[in-house]
Amino acid sequence: MPKPLAFKGDKKPPKKRKRAAEDDESKQLAPQQPEISPDDDAWLSALSPSEISGPILLVLPTTSPTSLSTDALGAVFAQKIENLVEGLPDSAEPHDVRQVWVATRVVGSEDKFTFKGSAGRFGVLGARSEAISPEEVFTVVKAEEGRFGVKTMRGTFVDCVDGEDGAAPVVRGDAESEGDGTKLRVRMQARFKVTHQVEKAEKLYAKISRKELEAEVGRSLEDDEVRKLKKARREGNYHEVMLDVKVKGKHDKFA
Repeated sequence: MPKPLAFKGDKKPPKKRKRAAEDDESKQLAPQQPEISPDDDAWLSALSPSEISGPILLVLPTTSPTSLSTDALGAVFAQKIENLVEGLPDSAEPHDVRQVWVATRVVGSEDKFTFKGSAGRFGVLGARSEAISPEEVFTVVKAEEGRFGVKTMRGTFVDCVDGEDGAAPVVRGDAESEGDGTKLRVRMQARFKVTHQVEKAEKLYAKISRKELEAEVGRSLEDDEVRKLKKARREGNYHEVMLDVKVKGKHDKFA
C-alpha cells in the first residue's frame, strides 16, 4: 500500500529502535547495497517527459507562482503556491492535496499521459471523468529546459494568463501554438524520478568502509590500497582493482 504524501511541516514518524550491537556489527561487515529509500519525499523538477511519473505538481507560468489544482467537484483552478524558496517556481512543493495530480504514462507511449486529480477523477481542464477516454489523454512536450507544454487531443495547448485587476489567473486549453502562458513546470517526488534514484544509488554504492574492504579482501590493507579501492568504487572499475589487490596479497604471502 503506497504511503500518504508528506508536506513541509508534517511531523516525522518516530524512528524504530536500533537493533542489538551484535546485529549492527554483522551489518558493518556486509557490503553496502544500493538500496533506495521509500521515504524520499523531496520534490524535484522533471527535465524530460520520460521522467514524469507518480504524484506531480503542475506549476503555472503566472507572475506569482500558482499551481493547476482541482476541487472535489472536478473544477480546475489556479491556486497560490505557499511552499517556495525565495519565491522561485522551480522550488515549489504542494501544501494542499488539491494541488497534486497523479501522472500515468499511456502504455506504449513516450509522451502521452493521463492526469488524475485529488478527487480520483481524470482530466486537466476539468477533472470530472471517472474513466479514461481520448479526451483525458494529454501529450507532454518539452518547451525549454525545465518547462513543458501540455497538449489536448485537439492539438491545442493548456494556456494560462494572469487575471485582470487582481483577479485569479485564467486557465484555458485553446492556445494554438506555444507561448509564455503554455510553458508549465512539472514538480515531482524524488522517489519516482528515475535519474535521481540512479544517482542516489550510485553514491550509496560508492560508500564503503575500510573494514568492509578488508573483509572482502581477506587481509589487512595498506592506506594506498584503501584509497585505490575507494576510488575504483566511485569510477566503476571496482571489481578489476579488487582482483588486482587480492592477487597482490597472494603474491606477498608467498614471496
